[in-house]
Amino acid sequence: MSNYSDPVVSTAQGAVRGRREDGTASFLNIPYAAAPRGADRFAEPRPHERWEGVRDATVAGPNAPQSERKLGSIEMSPYFGTGWSRGEDYLTVNVWTPTAAGGDLPVMVFVHGGGFVAGSTRSSLYDGSAFARDGVVLVTLNYRLGIAGFLDIPGAPANRGLLDVVAALRWVRENITAFGGDPENVTLFGQSAGATIVGGVLATPEAAGLFRRAIVQSGSGLGAFTSEQAARVTRAAAKALGVEPQVEAFASVSDERLVEAASRLAGIDLQTETHRDPLIGLSPFSLVLGTQPAESVADGLGADVDLLVGTNADEGNLYLVPVGKYAGSTEADVDEAAARSHPNPGQLVETYRASRPEASYAELRSAIMADALFGAGSRALAGAHAAHAKAATYAYEFAWRSHALNGQLGATHAVELPFVFDIADRPELNGANALLGPDQPPADLAARVHEAWIRFARTGDPGWNRYAVDRRSTMRIDAEWNQVEDPRSRERQAWN
Repeated sequence: MSNYSDPVVSTAQGAVRGRREDGTASFLNIPYAAAPRGADRFAEPRPHERWEGVRDATVAGPNAPQSERKLGSIEMSPYFGTGWSRGEDYLTVNVWTPTAAGGDLPVMVFVHGGGFVAGSTRSSLYDGSAFARDGVVLVTLNYRLGIAGFLDIPGAPANRGLLDVVAALRWVRENITAFGGDPENVTLFGQSAGATIVGGVLATPEAAGLFRRAIVQSGSGLGAFTSEQAARVTRAAAKALGVEPQVEAFASVSDERLVEAASRLAGIDLQTETHRDPLIGLSPFSLVLGTQPAESVADGLGADVDLLVGTNADEGNLYLVPVGKYAGSTEADVDEAAARSHPNPGQLVETYRASRPEASYAELRSAIMADALFGAGSRALAGAHAAHAKAATYAYEFAWRSHALNGQLGATHAVELPFVFDIADRPELNGANALLGPDQPPADLAARVHEAWIRFARTGDPGWNRYAVDRRSTMRIDAEWNQVEDPRSRERQAWN
């Protein structure tokens, strides 16, 4: 990268030409694995063939097959994107880097969310320019979604979307030096489904050594399906497609039909005699593992990787407020949320009522959903990692409240992302029905959050005390930042 007047970089597969703008260079749509065509959609990712000449990397490429995803009255297209941009060669990365990079810069690799069925590098939230501006090489990636990525099919490797992420990390190790990055200082981070995948990669032995640090934003170390739960989804998908539940049968189905069938799988009862649905019905897809990531981490996997893990204060609001299910919540709704989430729902509700004595039914319902989906699994992952004390563990709670949707959205799921990417001033994120609402956030909040994430990637320390099993220090991020010890301790204990 000695000459960035015309930003051309040579990768192991061939040369790519990017775009230089305002002191940063961006390279879009670089393949990290072969196009998943036909039967290869249900196989492990393979290396991409070399290309001759210089590949244009200035235009966004295709993404994984998916339905356009909406969420009631909230404008979430910056998060989910605008649906499927077609093209088979979509296992690609985008790279942002400083144009004056001399090498050995920290590298951050981001895994998007979207319920394991949506999202891509095309989503406007994931613009890496601010990271490059501040001396980081930022990589975003596409991975297989839905049936192709996560349906557990006899004869096919499990968790193919996660295997894609590992393949992208291998690409980073092989190629990132050419973009100015240090392959020995890679931070893998993700949000929501992407964060759950990061936890899964943390617990994947084959990924050891490919990254040094990890950030889990509103994911879960307890979010994987059992093989029994996954088999129910596979049978339902096969029935919807009119095929046998075997890999050869699914391989004969078009992407269009796979996407359409995936959209009809909501509402499958995944509760078994031994396990509840960790996604409480919100998605029929997740990782499929015999051991939850938090349990694998407790056994020592990922112990040498620095970990930053956290959630938002009002995660559950996103699944209630935009679809008109929040304000009218009843006692029965609270009880139903607890029954979906916990083996002792009555005791769980009592705990939340005691710890939140002023809370409305809506707030209790949202809080129980939030911990079922994200909070309990994030705390389990943090505690499991901290118990080994080989690498650092840090925790946060993002508490700044968006006033979107008549002030009800709050510190909901995904609201931290514009601050992490330092793009909170984007017009599409501000407004009565936009993620950040009609009011301007505190002027320096995005800069401070962004800086903490970069500091963690650079040094392994975001700027506050470590999380330990006997002292659960957590940074509460709002207009003012406050370090608290074991917030919501009674609620934490209720999930143990």
